[in-house]
Amino acid sequence: MARRNRVDTSTYKTFGDISARLDEIVTEVRRRDIPLESSLDLFEEAIALGQKAVDFVDTDAVTGEEALRAEQESVRSAEDEAAKGGA
Repeated sequence: MARRNRVDTSTYKTFGDISARLDEIVTEVRRRDIPLESSLDLFEEAIALGQKAVDFVDTDAVTGEEALRAEQESVRSAEDEAAKGGA
């Protein structure tokens, strides 16, 4: 299996940009017709974006408002997943 290229995250300049792209990735991987290769590519991108988000947090580049919004979205997403699992 060929090694993939590293994901370029340089276009994401704010925590909000990263959060928005991660939301898009979640929507894409929830599609039932997505090929495995595409899912793996999106997973790799999500990991790279997650690391960049951690870097933003570690360097205090994230505003309090952005951090709160991300936390609320994370809780909402977990609640949505739990509700789907219980159905």
